Amino acid sequence: MKNDNCLRLLAFLFLLLPIQTATLLAEEVGERWGTEEREREFYPIVNIPMPPELVIEAGAFAVLPDRRIAVGTRHGEIYLLDGVDATKPTPSFHRFATGLDEIFGLAWKDNAFRVTQSCELTRVSDSNNDGVADRFETISDAWGYANYHEYAFGSKPDTDGTQFVTLGLSESYNSYALNRGFVMKVSPDGKSTAYASGLRSPAGIGRDEHGALFYIESQGPWNCSCSLKAVSQGSFHGHPASFEWYKYAPELGPVPEKPKPGNRIATEKNRVKQLVPYAVIFPYIRMGRSITGFTVDQTKGKFGPFENQLFLGDYTQSIVMRATTEQINGVWQGACYPFREGLSTGILNVEFTSEGKLLCGGTNRGWPVRGIKPYALERIDWSGKMPFEINRITIEPDGFKITFTKPADKVTGGSKEAYAISAFTHPYHGAYGGPEIEKQKPAVLDVKLAEDGLSAKVKLEKLEQGFVYEFDLGLLRSTSQDELLHRNAYYTVNEIPSK
Repeated sequence: MKNDNCLRLLAFLFLLLPIQTATLLAEEVGERWGTEEREREFYPIVNIPMPPELVIEAGAFAVLPDRRIAVGTRHGEIYLLDGVDATKPTPSFHRFATGLDEIFGLAWKDNAFRVTQSCELTRVSDSNNDGVADRFETISDAWGYANYHEYAFGSKPDTDGTQFVTLGLSESYNSYALNRGFVMKVSPDGKSTAYASGLRSPAGIGRDEHGALFYIESQGPWNCSCSLKAVSQGSFHGHPASFEWYKYAPELGPVPEKPKPGNRIATEKNRVKQLVPYAVIFPYIRMGRSITGFTVDQTKGKFGPFENQLFLGDYTQSIVMRATTEQINGVWQGACYPFREGLSTGILNVEFTSEGKLLCGGTNRGWPVRGIKPYALERIDWSGKMPFEINRITIEPDGFKITFTKPADKVTGGSKEAYAISAFTHPYHGAYGGPEIEKQKPAVLDVKLAEDGLSAKVKLEKLEQGFVYEFDLGLLRSTSQDELLHRNAYYTVNEIPSK
């Protein structure tokens, strides 16, 4: 009955939409509804109930040494939660701090919180040990803040205490305030320097399994899809609005050449020497619309078979995805994969608890989201059952290697017909978003399934730089004849290894 009522509501809403849009949404909702039910068997979602008087729009998390969870909110508060990992959680909530502004970075170091808020990086501590913050010290305010859309996301501190902060543009399009569109590097003593430029509307920033620094970029001008981008000293990430601030940042070197609209990243990076291509592109709608915070699975198997992979939240679609990275010829690239639908609100950040459960939180404030709740805290658990999944895709000189979480059967796993692969690229231009262009379907020439069935090498007739390769493995079956929980994955090719 509940599903019937939801379908009636969706049907009514579709009547209000243009036919093309309604058709796309209907197909998307129908496909994902069935997927979400299957996902629940392996990765159930557990609600973290809040006291009715509290509004907690979680923007950042930190795990404390005593295993409590600290939650930073968009309202500028820090709450301490105890009991989040319980089988049926009824956690306690203690407000530790208030008076901050849109917290999108939170870490515990040297007996204090390091808080990334829109206007600054702040040290927040409790000097008299009464359980309430009473000391707020500016670590860095080396950037301007004058517009609601000028968000700042902060990384966890490196081992030496260094942090990185991504600074979103003014009104999402321009850079009216100091250093907006930069990545800032903040040393433990607060010394702040520009580290990279060309950001548009960045979200989470942090290190992957290899220790490399990445940030999330949103779809928009100069970005046809959301993406994961590798950050290095002096790198330029595509949007020219921040060129204005190079005159105050000699550490970045010369101003990059201005991008030429209509070209491709693969060709423009040869002309604009500081330009770094997107490491992982998340195809629009199929893999997120507004990706936010991310974390790395280092739970030592507590969360299942995806150790060392990135888990990323998406605001608009209320989902969590996976990503993997590798470095080829000195350039970062990798793949993304669906993971979990059905979260209750727009996801702003994710964090693994000490028990290896994935905490997710967010809000619907500001933009429409798929989840029906205005705000929520939820936990994704691993049930202990092993799903049949694409575990990881890596590139080969003439194709790809695909690993699985369970053995593929010899018939479908060794069949070329089971590996449907297509490719596309995007224009590199200043318009908002952009189409998938130069679409192609390279023939699968050969498939070699490993003896144990846990991997397959796929040889293609053509492998081209600057393209996203889309995998549809819907015909594949495990040795116990399971279908893949998620049949699709997407690999971004920036470089091709030599033979």
